[in-house]
Amino acid sequence: MKKYSFAILCLLVAAVLLLPRCAKNPDAAAETPYEMKATFGGYENQVKWGEHLVTICGCNDCHTPKKMGPMGPELDSTRLLSGHPAGMPVADIDRKLLESKGIAATDMMTAWIGPWGISYTANLTSDETGIGTWQESNFITAIREGKFKGISTSRPLLPPMPWQMYRHMTDDELKAVFAYLKSTKPIKNIVPEATPPLMAATK
Repeated sequence: MKKYSFAILCLLVAAVLLLPRCAKNPDAAAETPYEMKATFGGYENQVKWGEHLVTICGCNDCHTPKKMGPMGPELDSTRLLSGHPAGMPVADIDRKLLESKGIAATDMMTAWIGPWGISYTANLTSDETGIGTWQESNFITAIREGKFKGISTSRPLLPPMPWQMYRHMTDDELKAVFAYLKSTKPIKNIVPEATPPLMAATK
């Protein structure tokens, strides 16, 4: 009788020890990404997370026109992410030399010259002259595949846009960036088309 009582006691102890494990959801590991997604990188919502990503990725470095401050060029807060100003003339510089030997930017750091010609940073605001008419899929295509306006059949994005690095962002990160850009103040600014290099123009 004592043997049976001891056996029953052992079974009860084992049940108590194993029950918490069985009670856990076997798919808990699979749910972790959803839990992480709900935290938005630690920010209160997707837009705030996107704003953080845009800031640390340096998007304003090229896409926001600069103005001269006491310490040199600084962001023009009235034109955040609006790209190269429409109608701004190309800087009076030796393009031939720059295209063959190096790279230079305009004083606003929104136009860049190199072997590819002249590239102008895009308007990323929510205006229709920016990304106002874009779908989320366009933005993901632009970053993942390096395609102009996020159209898979369009030309490649030109330097210095570092899409080759940004393409490694997760889908959730890219969606957060897009959500933030769509929430920005719309600024009407039609950015000039890219200019081909001088060598191409002479052929």
